[in-house]
Amino acid sequence: MSDDTGTGGSRWSSAEMRARIRRRHAAERRFRLYGLCAIGVAVLTLGGLLYSIASKGHSAFWQTQIRLDVRFDPAVLGGGEGTEGEAREEVIRRGDYGAVVRQALQRRFPDVEGRRELRALQKIVSSGSREVLRDTLTARPSLLGQTVSLWLPADDEVDMLMKGAISRNVPESERRLTDAQIAWVDALERDGRVRKVFNRTFLTTGDSREPELAGIWGAVVGSFLTLAVTLAVAFPLGVLAAVYLEEFAARNRWTRLIEVNINNLAAVPSIVFGLLGLAVFLNVMNLPRSAPLVGGLTLALMTLPTIIIAGRSAIQAVPPSIREAAQGVGASPLQVVSHHVLPLALPGILTGTIIGMARALGETAPLLMIGMVAFIVDVPKGLTDAATALPVQIFLWADSPERGFVEKVSGAILVLLAFLVVMNAGAIALRQKFEKRW
Repeated sequence: MSDDTGTGGSRWSSAEMRARIRRRHAAERRFRLYGLCAIGVAVLTLGGLLYSIASKGHSAFWQTQIRLDVRFDPAVLGGGEGTEGEAREEVIRRGDYGAVVRQALQRRFPDVEGRRELRALQKIVSSGSREVLRDTLTARPSLLGQTVSLWLPADDEVDMLMKGAISRNVPESERRLTDAQIAWVDALERDGRVRKVFNRTFLTTGDSREPELAGIWGAVVGSFLTLAVTLAVAFPLGVLAAVYLEEFAARNRWTRLIEVNINNLAAVPSIVFGLLGLAVFLNVMNLPRSAPLVGGLTLALMTLPTIIIAGRSAIQAVPPSIREAAQGVGASPLQVVSHHVLPLALPGILTGTIIGMARALGETAPLLMIGMVAFIVDVPKGLTDAATALPVQIFLWADSPERGFVEKVSGAILVLLAFLVVMNAGAIALRQKFEKRW
């Protein structure tokens, strides 16, 4: 025995064995280094992506405004001196506010003459200034006939100039702002009549053809309504299907066939579900096109396999001793599932559901197939109103030629990423709250 031990000891201490151990340790160190390098590359890539989006999108949350001395002249708005009562209301409602803006600019730049120059001068102010003037006069009718100083939104090209996105050094022919327009803006800035403020319009209004007036609120509401329908349909059906397949279904070839098809559906491209929604919900059931109801039902079809798979995995993770103990005290199979298995599997089920909902929030292809790519200005108020979703809104803006939509795309992506972070943080919080360890 002592000879074998000595022989074994000498074998492990031999030069050849020590070299093998050194090579093994070196291989382990290289493997750890490769893993750290892979993580570092992933972090740097993600950081570069987020920096690129944030550097382009942070300016979308700021808006350039121009202050003008505006006179609400009844004669210009379409009324006359001494306009009162219903005539005053008609002037406020149907007045020519574009002429009011034009006259305010002419008073500030009296040397500007000629129709072409006056048109170029008026273009430094956004067309949305008309709505600002109408809302101001509607809120304060006593301003009719008076002159007030108001901040009006600047045109998107002026906004890009003030944010540094348009270079002053390039030739005039290569930019949409003329040298004269830049000179007018500089003159207003020297007088303290140009400022940058938080862009509430971007967060509180719907879409627009004008970049400086476009907002994401309509898309946010459409996404919320769509996800509400998705959750209301997919969550109960997914949980019930998972419970039945795991706890009550017989183990035969039909059950195995269903399980295989569910796993396959989870890997089907999302556009296929869009085609299914187009064929069933629009062409057969004649539901309204471009509505959150149809979008939610289509995304529910896509999310359902994910919830079923996550639910089954969570139910399988519940120890068999829990079921045996409940059955030992006389609980029925339904009581075992509802009183013991489901509460313990709830963290995993909720986590899978939120992950599936987060995927649905970022989907575009299924919604394009059912018509939610339409240009929608109004904010939807119900499940059957025409609407769009945040990813589709980003897709539409990315296809627009105006330079002002570039920052809007990145800004909307930042909002979408914030929603995804909140949803994933919610999944982590729910897991920590309901999770039980054995």
